[in-house]
Amino acid sequence: MKSSTTGARPVDPDLEVLAEIENRVLWLSSAIVHHANRVRPNPTGLKVGGHQASSASMVSLMTALWFRHLRPEDRVSVKPHASPVLHSINYLLGRLDASYLPRLREFGGLQSYPSRTKDPDPVDYSTGSVGIGATAPVWGALARRYTASVGGDPGTGRQYSLLGDAELDEGAVWEAVLDPSVADLGEIVWVVDMNRQSLDRVVPDIAATKLQGMFAAAGWQVMTLKYGRLLEEIFARPGGDELRRRIDEMPNPEYQRLLRCEGPDLRRRLPGTGPGAPRITELIADVDDDTLVEAVANLGGHDLHALDAAFTAIDDTRPTVIFAYTVKGHRLATKGHPQNHSALLTEQQMRDLAARIGADPDDPWRAFPPTGEAHRLCEKTAELLHRPAVRPATPPELPTDFGRTPKGSATTQAALGRVLLDLTRQAPEAARRIVTVSPDVSSTTNLGGWVNKVGVWSPRERQDWFADDAETILHWDEKPTGQHIELGIAETNLVGLLSELGATWSRWGEPLLPIGVVYDPFVERALEPWSYGIYAGGQSILVGTPSGVSLAAEGGAHQSIKTPSIGLQQPGCVTYEPAFAIDTEWTLLACLSQLGRADGNSSYLRLSTRPVDQSLAAVPDDPAARARRRRQAVAGAYPLRRRGGARVTIAAMGAVVTEALAAADRLERENVPADVICVTSPDLLYRVLRARQGHEHADTWILDQVFPADRATPLVTVLDGHPHTLSFLATVNKVATSALGVTGFGQSGSITDMYRHHGIDADSIVSAALDLTT
Repeated sequence: MKSSTTGARPVDPDLEVLAEIENRVLWLSSAIVHHANRVRPNPTGLKVGGHQASSASMVSLMTALWFRHLRPEDRVSVKPHASPVLHSINYLLGRLDASYLPRLREFGGLQSYPSRTKDPDPVDYSTGSVGIGATAPVWGALARRYTASVGGDPGTGRQYSLLGDAELDEGAVWEAVLDPSVADLGEIVWVVDMNRQSLDRVVPDIAATKLQGMFAAAGWQVMTLKYGRLLEEIFARPGGDELRRRIDEMPNPEYQRLLRCEGPDLRRRLPGTGPGAPRITELIADVDDDTLVEAVANLGGHDLHALDAAFTAIDDTRPTVIFAYTVKGHRLATKGHPQNHSALLTEQQMRDLAARIGADPDDPWRAFPPTGEAHRLCEKTAELLHRPAVRPATPPELPTDFGRTPKGSATTQAALGRVLLDLTRQAPEAARRIVTVSPDVSSTTNLGGWVNKVGVWSPRERQDWFADDAETILHWDEKPTGQHIELGIAETNLVGLLSELGATWSRWGEPLLPIGVVYDPFVERALEPWSYGIYAGGQSILVGTPSGVSLAAEGGAHQSIKTPSIGLQQPGCVTYEPAFAIDTEWTLLACLSQLGRADGNSSYLRLSTRPVDQSLAAVPDDPAARARRRRQAVAGAYPLRRRGGARVTIAAMGAVVTEALAAADRLERENVPADVICVTSPDLLYRVLRARQGHEHADTWILDQVFPADRATPLVTVLDGHPHTLSFLATVNKVATSALGVTGFGQSGSITDMYRHHGIDADSIVSAALDLTT
C-alpha cells in the first residue's frame, strides 16, 4: 500500500442527511442482489449473480456525487458491477419504479450492467466490458464539442467515469488517456475505485504511485483520497506518523487481512515488527476496539467530507483523475475478503446489516418518510437533475443516386472518397453532417481529397506550416469547422469516438453521419468496442479497407480473412462489400440514410484497392432499369449476367467478381452457360432467407428476383474472404454447391499469385463449376 497525498478537508460539517441517504443506497443495492438470488423464485437453480461487494465500495462516492455535485448537463459512466447502486439512486430520485427493484437480471427487468438502451431507468453510458465504459465519456466529451461546432447546442457539463482499479489493466484505457486530443478536454473526470481487489484475489502491488505518475505525465490533474477523517485524527496523535508509515508500506494483502480482524487480533497484527511498533502499540492502546476496527477501514473513498472536498477542487481546465481508496464490501460482512467478488450475504447477514443502518428487511423497498430531510433532499436533487426530453432533429435528406456511371478502371476504396466529395456538391446540408474519423490512415484510405475539401476538426484553429509548400498534397487545415478527426494509431479509440459521434442524435437531438476508416484486418481489433457502441445506441459506418488477399504484395499480416462473416453476424449492423464504384455509391448512400434516427442502424463496408474495369458492371442506360439495379444492389445482390439454359450459377462478392465473369466466359465456350450473381450484402440475403423460413420479419422479394426457383442450378460461391460467408446461398433453392474463398493466412505476392494460391481465381471457379455439372 503506497503513497499518501490526501489534502482533503471538511467542506460541510453537517452531512448527516447525506449519510442517511448513503445508508439507504447501501441497503438497497445489497437488497437488489439479495432478492434476485435468495428471495425470487428460481426454478432452474442456475446462478443469477450480482455484486454486493463491488457495489458497496462505490456507495459513498456515488452518493456524494449525485446528491452534492452532479448537474443535469453532466454525464456519468458507472462501473459495471455497481449497477445496483445506480438503480438504487434512480429509485430514490423517483426515476425508477419500485416494481423493478426485485427484478435484477430478470427478463424485462434490470440489466446485469448499466444499459442505455435496455434498462428502464436513466443510464448515460452502457458499461459491462471492462475498460470500454471507462473510456466512453472521453469520446462523449469530444463528440459533444464536435456537435457544438456544427451548430448544435449540446450544452456543457462534465463527463464522469466511475471505474474499478482493475480496469486500469486494460490497454484501451491508456490508449485513450494518451491520445493527444484528450489533454484539452477539461470536462473529463475519472474516479478510480481503489479497492485493490480483482475478481480472484487481492492485487499484490497495484502500483498506485506509478499510475498517478502516468496520468500526470499525460497532463491530467491527479487527486488522491487515501484516508478518512477518523484515521487522519489518529495519525495526528503521538505515534501517528509511525502508524501512517506502517500502513503506507504494508503490502495490499496484509492490509486487506487487517480488515477481517476483530479488535484484539487487530491490536496484535497492526503494530508489526518494525522499529515503530512500540509507538504504534502505545497509540492504539488508547483507542477502543470498535473505533480501531472502524478506523482501519476509514479510507478516503468512504469519507463524505473528503469526497465533497475532492469534487469541489476539480480543475476544469484539464482532465482529472481521482484515486479514491476504498474497501471492497465496505460495511458488509464480506468486507475485504479476497473472494468476496461474487459472494452473497446470508439472510442473517442481511438482517444484521438492516439493524445497523436502520432498514427493514421485511419491507426492503420502503421509501423515506415524506416529512423527513432525506426525502426532501431526494426531491430537491431530482428536481435539480431533471433533463428536458431530447427531441431528435430529422436527419438531412440524402440522394439515392448521383446519376453518374463510372468509367475506366477504379477501386471501391477510391470510390469512397469520390462519393464524399460528390455529396458536398449535390447534398451540402447532408454533407455538413458527415464527420470522418481515422487512426492515422487518411491518405492511405483515399480520404485525402475529402480532408483537403472540408478540413480537420480541432477545438481551436491551428496554423498549417506546410500550406505554402507546393509539394504538399494532403493539406492539414485544422479548425473548429473541420469535418475530419484524426486520432493516433489505436483502433479502439477510433470506434469509441465513432460510437459516441453516432449517439449525438439521442443525447442532444443532433444527428451526425459518422464514418470511420480503418485497415480491414484491424476491424477485428476494433470489433468489441464498436459492437458495444452499437449496443449502446451509437449509429455509425465503419469502412474496412483495403481488404482480403487482393492486398497482394502487402503480405499476410495485412490480409483479412474473417471480416466478411464478422459483418454478417454483427447485430445492429448491415454489411456490404461492393464490387464496383457505382455499387459503393449506392450502398454508402443507403447506409448514410440509416444514421441518426430511432429506427436506424450501423453499417460496415468492406472495400478493396484492386482496380476493376467499371464497364463490367454493365449499368443499364434505361432509367427504370438503372433504378431496379440500384434497388437490388442495396437489398443485397443483383444478376450481373443471365444466360438462357444456364447450367450453373456463380455468386461472387467484391473484387473477385472479375474472376467470376472471366470464368463464365470460359464455361460458355465449353457449352456450360453460367448465370453470374453479384452479391453486395450476404448479411441482408441471410436475413431474408431466415424470414422466408419464418425466423425473422423481412420482405423476401430480393431472393425471388436474384435466385428464382425456375433458374435453380448448381451454385459456385466465391469471395476474397472465408468461404462460409456465402455458402448459405445454396439453401435458397437447395442446390449442389462448391464454396470458394480464403481459409489460410496470406503471403506476399501478386494478385494473380494470391488468387491462384487460395483457389479463388478463374481456373478454380471453372473447375468447381465443371465438378458440379459433369
